[in-house]
Amino acid sequence: MTKKEQNRIISIKESPEEEAFEKSLRPKKLDHFIGQNKVKENLNIFMAAAKKRQEPIEHVLLHGCPGLGKTTLAHIIANEMGSNIKITTGPAIERTGDLAAILTNLGQGDILFIDEIHRLNKIIEEVLYPAMEDFALDIIIGKGPSARTLRLELPKFTLIGATTRVSLISAPLRDRFGMTFKLDFYQDENIEEIIKRNAKILNCKIDDAACQQISKRARKTPRVANRLLKRVRDYAEVKGDGIITEQIAVKALKILEIDNLGLDDIDRKLLKTIIEKFSGGPVGLNTLAASTSEEMETIEDIYEPFLMQLGFVNRTPRGRTATKLAYEHLGLKPILNEQNNLL
Repeated sequence: MTKKEQNRIISIKESPEEEAFEKSLRPKKLDHFIGQNKVKENLNIFMAAAKKRQEPIEHVLLHGCPGLGKTTLAHIIANEMGSNIKITTGPAIERTGDLAAILTNLGQGDILFIDEIHRLNKIIEEVLYPAMEDFALDIIIGKGPSARTLRLELPKFTLIGATTRVSLISAPLRDRFGMTFKLDFYQDENIEEIIKRNAKILNCKIDDAACQQISKRARKTPRVANRLLKRVRDYAEVKGDGIITEQIAVKALKILEIDNLGLDDIDRKLLKTIIEKFSGGPVGLNTLAASTSEEMETIEDIYEPFLMQLGFVNRTPRGRTATKLAYEHLGLKPILNEQNNLL
């Protein structure tokens, strides 16, 4: 995560400083997890079936934008199954020895959670295949013609992989997951429920109208909602009596320069670049990244999904285009353009 992205109040990436705060708000049971009803329903069935057979749950792949609850669900699965959970990330496993050390330290029924699993290198994946399929670890001893393979038996465990880019996971690895779940953006009413629940945990009073104001700006993402709630709570304690009212929420969010749809200055800069520098598009991702001094991956994974969800940006074979809704939101007059035909 870049420093600029880390400093964004509405960033959907979790900063290291926020880890403890997020952990304190994390639900422990599936019944307490708000939203993602289809995912919860399926998980309930699979976990109940595994418990009945007294087996570990099948390997699970969770994918979706950052901040939607993939890590939370992994912890809930571990808690519901009564299992220990070991946590790592794809980039952290650099050598086959790193993976071997992790796998050989797992106990029967343990859960291994690998975040950013799409960033595992291919050599690591090759070691992971027999571990997932046969619960065995193949170690090559020696080199050249005298090399031999030693197979170590592993306890039955569950691998939970999380990714924001499921398309980057190789087909052989993807096929070894028994269950794959996509987490979608949340409905506003779900975000309001999450805000109310977490306000209770934080011992702060908040009214329904204030909940709605925060929810509208939370980008349909629980992580953003939690961060906004934290900032609004601070404002209420300093500028008010600690109670979060609609008036307090609106003033706090105005100071944070977050508009009524949850866009900040970086989002608006991205839209204005497409509109003002490139006549509404189409503009290639490479060019857009260079024009805004942002990384291509950051634009594609962090900024674009929500702008597309709002209907402000379209991806076309020729590049990104701004829609009529984007012009209207920014108060700009749509440009007649043969390439994008806005009008």
